[in-house]
Amino acid sequence: MNRVHKALTVAGSDSGGGAGIQADLKTFQELGVYGMSAVTAVTVQNTLGVQGVHPVPPETVAAQIASVGEDLQPDALKTGMLFSAAIIEAVAGQISRFGWTKLVVDPVMIAKGGAELLLEEAVHALRTRLLPLALVVTPNLPEAEKLTGMTIAGSADKREAAKRLHAMGTAYVVIKGGHEAADPGRSVDLLYDGSGFTEFAGPRVQTRHTHGTGCTFSAAVTAGLAAGLEAAEAVSWARAFIQAALEDGLGLGNGHGPTNHWAYGRRQEQAART
Repeated sequence: MNRVHKALTVAGSDSGGGAGIQADLKTFQELGVYGMSAVTAVTVQNTLGVQGVHPVPPETVAAQIASVGEDLQPDALKTGMLFSAAIIEAVAGQISRFGWTKLVVDPVMIAKGGAELLLEEAVHALRTRLLPLALVVTPNLPEAEKLTGMTIAGSADKREAAKRLHAMGTAYVVIKGGHEAADPGRSVDLLYDGSGFTEFAGPRVQTRHTHGTGCTFSAAVTAGLAAGLEAAEAVSWARAFIQAALEDGLGLGNGHGPTNHWAYGRRQEQAART
């Protein structure tokens, strides 16, 4: 019997199903990894925006992680929406307790519609408590600016921000290019491993259906790590997954609709038949 690879997501619940825990578990499943979860907050949201955020008590978040760790032992894990410094402390404490090293941190801060998903007082805790434990961190440009305290206006700034994030203790930094306006034809994700840079580029998809792209990308990286891939390989795999998810949109909702978590697997099946 083949060994089952397992991944844990520590994130908020999205009632619309496009981001957060729901997106992570869909991504794990599509990539052949058994998914587990610890819910940090319940959000009230759809494609039009976030109507409510209700954080879970930190001790309950910690208990969920401990329950998984004491029985199921994930091969890799990721964090998404953490909301408060107290929740970050609880999560970091459990990660340290179990000695998990394959951690992907998606520093979720602001929802597509502008709702605050990480309190201002929690940014310092994210920098000092969680990033030193992470193998990979996957900020978009606004998140990278917030974490580093610098403005990112071009390629040189992007590389400097990656170096600053690496200096906070994370082994691999991926700054996503979805928010860049310089090149309307393509999107470039930048990977920094402490010694060199690698760019992962693809055609920019002109669509409003981008809800959950960051969650899905980081979940795909986590699935790759859980399956035994090296970090750079996992990032490349995740890049292909999210590219397919954006290109083959579902067209759901009246606002920022979700990406298509089925797309990558269907492409692989079609390729195998030809």
